[in-house]
Amino acid sequence: MIDVEELRDCYTNTPSKMVLLVADGLGGLAHPDTGKSELETAHTPNLDALAQESACGLTTPVLPGVAPGSGPGHLALFGYDPLKHQIGRGALEALGIEVELAPGDVAARGNFCTVDENGLLVDRRAGRIPSAESAPICERLDRIEIPGVQVDVFAVQDYRFVLRLRGEGLSEAVTETDPQVTGAKALPVTAIRPEAQKTADLVNQFVEKAAQLMSEEERANMLLLRGFAQMPSLPPMGDVYRMDPAAIAAYPMYRGLATVAGMKVIRTGRTFADEVETLKENWDNHDFFFIHYKPADAAGEDGNFDAKVKCLEDLDPFIPAIRELGPDVLMVAGDHATPAIMAAHSWHPVPFMLNSKLTKGQGVPTFDEKACALGALGSIPATSVMVMGMSHAGKLNKFGP
Repeated sequence: MIDVEELRDCYTNTPSKMVLLVADGLGGLAHPDTGKSELETAHTPNLDALAQESACGLTTPVLPGVAPGSGPGHLALFGYDPLKHQIGRGALEALGIEVELAPGDVAARGNFCTVDENGLLVDRRAGRIPSAESAPICERLDRIEIPGVQVDVFAVQDYRFVLRLRGEGLSEAVTETDPQVTGAKALPVTAIRPEAQKTADLVNQFVEKAAQLMSEEERANMLLLRGFAQMPSLPPMGDVYRMDPAAIAAYPMYRGLATVAGMKVIRTGRTFADEVETLKENWDNHDFFFIHYKPADAAGEDGNFDAKVKCLEDLDPFIPAIRELGPDVLMVAGDHATPAIMAAHSWHPVPFMLNSKLTKGQGVPTFDEKACALGALGSIPATSVMVMGMSHAGKLNKFGP
């Protein structure tokens, strides 16, 4: 698996422009009634036309058989070995909403959830309550006081929030409270290493007080905490690749990922239409753009096959607008598969295509799992995506004498 710094001496600065469009949770699996995946079912004439002019294949985000989180999936696409550079989701979520993480701080990603009278999980996302409903709850949680630590709660979006702990002797080496299934109780936090026992005890105190405070809420009457993490450190993409990279993402966590990778995060609106408009407005200012499309992943996680099909169809009309900007390299990728029939991230390879003036088409008729499996690129590690893109953009010199 390639890592971002391994070819450092080969990267070169050029005026060519690259776009990496990441459709979150892009890959899927066949519906049992039709035998077709979400991509095969969707009507996507623009993606299909692009595939006919591109080099196509499949990417493996981490390792065969390993279902990745969005963090490792994106880091791999940016060229970082996800096994070497492991980043907790809490830190990414915090950075994505511009929450300061000082050395020693611990951040966790929070989900509001719904439990029944026995404390059993009914809905791990509290019906995806809107921000207008969740923000006041965050304000109340932010007033919780625990001796020995500063507790801060920040609203993110909809049912998500960030918990930040600030104090002496904190550790990220604690377990999560989310059991990942309904019908079970939230888990107590335990220390993974002895030095993390203080943090585990503090988090359990916070959860207990939060549960009491939220008990009268109709939907968001409990919370789940995941991805405890401290501030990470990665070699910046711009320095290593000799580029001026920018990120356009509506969802906070992906802005956090871009921040950790050293990209300039450009403010944008809440929709993908806003993101594309932001791309147009900033086209002359950078030579690499990461642009993120979230809805397909959310529909897949909900187990809604038809909704995921529609989300992919909703993405398709934006492809011409991106192509009209004239990127020297346009790559369409996914950070992982989220098959609706599994209602979860999966380990399956993800469709990928790369378009440049050097790709004239290789006989791939459509952009989907089966067609891309027959593409000339074959099955490649996701960490190869940036290297291939830079080669097509003239940003990678010959390796060796």
